[in-house]
Amino acid sequence: MSSTISKLTDHKVLIFDVYGTLVDWESGLYDALQPLLSQFPASRHWSRKEALTAFISVEGDLQAQYPDMLYSQLLAKVHEVLEERLKALSGQEIDTSTANTHAALRVLAENFKLVVLSNVDRTSFRHTHALLSEGIGSNPDIALYTYPDDNPHKFWHPQATMGSQSPFTLILTAQDTGCYKPDLGGFNAALGYIRSNPALFGDIGKEDVRSFVLSVAQSLQHDHAAARRLGMRSVWIDRQSAVTCNELPRDSGEVQYWAWRFETLGEMAAAVRQEMAASRAEQPADDPTIW
Repeated sequence: MSSTISKLTDHKVLIFDVYGTLVDWESGLYDALQPLLSQFPASRHWSRKEALTAFISVEGDLQAQYPDMLYSQLLAKVHEVLEERLKALSGQEIDTSTANTHAALRVLAENFKLVVLSNVDRTSFRHTHALLSEGIGSNPDIALYTYPDDNPHKFWHPQATMGSQSPFTLILTAQDTGCYKPDLGGFNAALGYIRSNPALFGDIGKEDVRSFVLSVAQSLQHDHAAARRLGMRSVWIDRQSAVTCNELPRDSGEVQYWAWRFETLGEMAAAVRQEMAASRAEQPADDPTIW
């Protein structure tokens, strides 16, 4: 990994986690768990953190046990493990977008190729994809943001769909990669695809592709630890309201897993704009790249 790269804008591709990073899934999940938890004395008075930690613990065990299971089915299995008799909430979709995300993605897409790598399945992602593409309050045509039945590529190129406003160049779900993060298989699949597709990503495959790709995520364990193992830099979206996935692995010591930290995606987009403005100011007036 090159040591000369020191700015966000020295990179060319952003690999995004979605749920927790681009979407506030904790609030919807906590609300969805209440009917289940309220029926049992042991969990009736759990705090938000206790409830979500219990859910994440079961989810992590099942993801390791069933890496090929669709996420909608895995959600049902998690609820079954928590309480076999209650399945009413299985597969409930969480689509509450963080307010600044849509606009920030538009800014970032002007400077980077955006890639999704998410622990979800294709069908469950389509509503979130539509909201991230067109914004809250829009009335999108969900078909434009649904994985195509006749996809000619190994992975999904959403911008190839006529009429789509997707900011993403490439989408990889756990259904596509056959594994759940923090397994490195998803990251390796994304990096390999970026390297071998210059028509989508330019000629960065000729270099060490990891030097030009940033992982952008909230979860320290699922994304940042994995990125560091692969020699990638990462950007921590440290959402202050989050109560899960913001703790490092126990064996991490004092190592810092991320290169940049922002509390919102909007802050990251603003930092990119500042870097671009500074870069333009440093260029001579007769520089042919200024237009």
